[in-house]
Amino acid sequence: MAPPVRIAAGQGFWGDWLEAPYRQVTGGPIDYLVLDYLAEVTMSVLQKQKSRDATLGYATDFISAMERVLPIVAAHGIKVTANAGGVNPRACATALADLGRRLGLTGKLRIGIVMGDDLLDRLDELLDAGETFANLDTGRPLADVRDRVRAANVYLGAGPLADALGRGANVVVSGRVADPSLILGPLMHAWGWRPDAWDLLAAGTVAGHIIECGAQASGGNYSVDWRRVPDLANVGYPIVAVARDGTFTVEKHPGTGGRISVAGVTEQLVYEIGDPTAYVTPDCVADFTSIRLAQAGRDRVRAWGVKGRPAPERLKVSVAYFYGYKAVATLVYSWPDAYAKAQAADRILRERLDRLGLEFEAIHSEFMGVDATHGTLGRRGAALADLPEVQLRVGVRAAAREPVDRFTREIAPLVLNGPPGVTGYGGPRAKPEEIVAFWPALIERRLVEPCVEIMDV
Repeated sequence: MAPPVRIAAGQGFWGDWLEAPYRQVTGGPIDYLVLDYLAEVTMSVLQKQKSRDATLGYATDFISAMERVLPIVAAHGIKVTANAGGVNPRACATALADLGRRLGLTGKLRIGIVMGDDLLDRLDELLDAGETFANLDTGRPLADVRDRVRAANVYLGAGPLADALGRGANVVVSGRVADPSLILGPLMHAWGWRPDAWDLLAAGTVAGHIIECGAQASGGNYSVDWRRVPDLANVGYPIVAVARDGTFTVEKHPGTGGRISVAGVTEQLVYEIGDPTAYVTPDCVADFTSIRLAQAGRDRVRAWGVKGRPAPERLKVSVAYFYGYKAVATLVYSWPDAYAKAQAADRILRERLDRLGLEFEAIHSEFMGVDATHGTLGRRGAALADLPEVQLRVGVRAAAREPVDRFTREIAPLVLNGPPGVTGYGGPRAKPEEIVAFWPALIERRLVEPCVEIMDV
């Protein structure tokens, strides 16, 4: 019987621990390293970068991580899949190829480039053809905000990744690919799973969902008995070892911190899902209620029994569009009467803004240390009066920049012309920021045109 395919998570988001990829490829045997960088808002940030510089638009942290990792994966035959390409996968691949040449890997590196997810240049064509891109939450047509769209990306599935690996790529970079598909693609390639083997694709999707957020499955961000998770400073990122029949175990490298447990894996399984009987991806529909888990030893969880159904005919599209402007500012008030001072400062600020006749869509105030997270938690009277410090955090939102800009100039004066005791204030001179809003929609699968290019170094 062939040994299971070992796939290691190395990044759960853009900004994750830079040590993780290196630790995954040096801590023990793996077959694949998976690096997940993209969130919905990330695409608009990358699109803005690309508009300013045609050589950008991808997760540059990926190149930094690969500088340490690439010689090791090349020497040990480890393959890499990453959605670090953002809105410019070809530029990402070019930067990686340049790195490979600098590292002396000429003739040893074949890069697969997965594209076709970026719909920005096709939007008008698709709208004219009858695609409305109706907002999944409100039903509004995209035409309502078309002139403000900054990015539009369809979630591709695992097929193009498997294709690139089948063509000999040892590193595959893509744009917007569904997170679990980064893991399913290698499994389809390694085991030859058919694109209509729904139970197997669902098993690979579940395995991918478990490790797509990195250490969140191995003890990080763990809410059950978190104090007893050992050595988080040395946390081991998760690995799935997947057999040909779709059964798998969740593990981590020996000697690393964190914990792999049924409770921790279960927490990750229910993270960011809707209907647990129908977890929809471009590859299949997985029934999470069919998953069976059991502790199979220390830091080892076994999973089996996953059932799947056919993939949807429509794929999800993530659209980002300009919504307006915002600013957030804070002031910290010290004892005595910290909460009363912060409340007074909030009243004064709102009265001044009202007198200026500024039009805000929203003004939101929080009192950090009092009610920002869970309300006052039953604290009343003397308990609130004795608080040693309270941070007033005020955020505003408006369609135009001018009201937001004026708000930012009304905060700092409170340091001297408001209540006493301001200390350690952070960001009183806040700056207006553009708001990028999320517009979820669907598109007919037949209209999506994924493609794979190969770049040899």
